Amino acid sequence: MTASLADRVVLVTGAGAGVGRGIARACAAAGAHVVVASPRENGVETVDAIRSEGGAASWARCDVTARVDVDDAVAHAVTEAGGLDVMIHNATSRRSSEPARLEDVDRALWDDHVAVSLTGAYHCARAARDQLRARSGSMILMTSPAGMEGSLMLPAYGVVKAALRGFTKSLAREWGPDGVRVNAVSPLAQTPAMTNAIKKDPALAERLARRVPLGRIGDTEADVATVVVFLASDAARYVTGQTLVADGGRYLNL
Repeated sequence: MTASLADRVVLVTGAGAGVGRGIARACAAAGAHVVVASPRENGVETVDAIRSEGGAASWARCDVTARVDVDDAVAHAVTEAGGLDVMIHNATSRRSSEPARLEDVDRALWDDHVAVSLTGAYHCARAARDQLRARSGSMILMTSPAGMEGSLMLPAYGVVKAALRGFTKSLAREWGPDGVRVNAVSPLAQTPAMTNAIKKDPALAERLARRVPLGRIGDTEADVATVVVFLASDAARYVTGQTLVADGGRYLNL
């Protein structure tokens, strides 16, 4: 069974750039109509890229910290494409790669991580629930090895990513009887945030590559988004409550 998303409607949060854009493009290439949800106009660039490749996409301005925005994005999916089959919560704090020890994490930084990752996931789940139940759909949340093994300089990020795994498991149990699957993906990919981090620390790329058995940092679309497409498709129809790690083997302790 191939990972086709033909005739499906997929909503991706944080799809204006990075991993979210890769996911949106891959879902469209697999046949889905993709609702690109982003708080800024860079989501339009993602839509334009998809359409230039022959795919179907539309943009919904969406700040996941605002419940009304998420509700409106789901309503947009219903109006523009007839419903919603897959909700993918990829959005994360713009400060997610900002290193800090706990004593330097002020309330504003902490609240931003919680608002985007956790409250955003809550908003997405509540807004999408009825559509996903009606269409035996699925929800996918993006987590991180930081949520499984911790992170020396990213305590707030590690906390919220760990919590997303708990949310994934809880929703999988709750929604399973309704035919809705819930999974998480933990990626390692060359994102704009990582590119900026490497500019500040040029040796970072080599250090990371040495820790990855496959010897390279993943591509957002070819290496990570294809895994998301698999989980969103009927090829993963018997998979729920799981965290699928797509990081070249860097994390091996799941």
